[in-house]
Amino acid sequence: MTNPTDLKYAQSHEWVKLTGEIATIGVTKFAVEQLTEPTFLELAKLGKSVKAADEIGVIESVKSTSSIYSPIPGDVIEVNQAALDNLALVNDDPFGAGWLLKMKVNPDVLLDHLLDAAQYDAQIAGH
Repeated sequence: MTNPTDLKYAQSHEWVKLTGEIATIGVTKFAVEQLTEPTFLELAKLGKSVKAADEIGVIESVKSTSSIYSPIPGDVIEVNQAALDNLALVNDDPFGAGWLLKMKVNPDVLLDHLLDAAQYDAQIAGH
């Protein structure tokens, strides 16, 4: 699976799609593959204000436990209950139905510190 070019990526393997003042956040296919089969997912609560690099969740597998970090600052306005109820969505469609949460962000939020798809591909090529 190639990484979508309309997303921005954190070095810690989260992706973000900004649509106006709403940011949709998830984990990359590479991150899911490293975990193997996810067995547990916990996400930040609605209304939580986070700064960039704050922990917004935890995903566990039989192999390991990994924190999920927010690539940008904002307020959690929606959690993907379907993904919480069915972790196969995160595993099978991390860039689509397996998104994790949505945040309201400041309209002038900067994404300059995040990677584009080509830069992220280069980062994971070393693994």
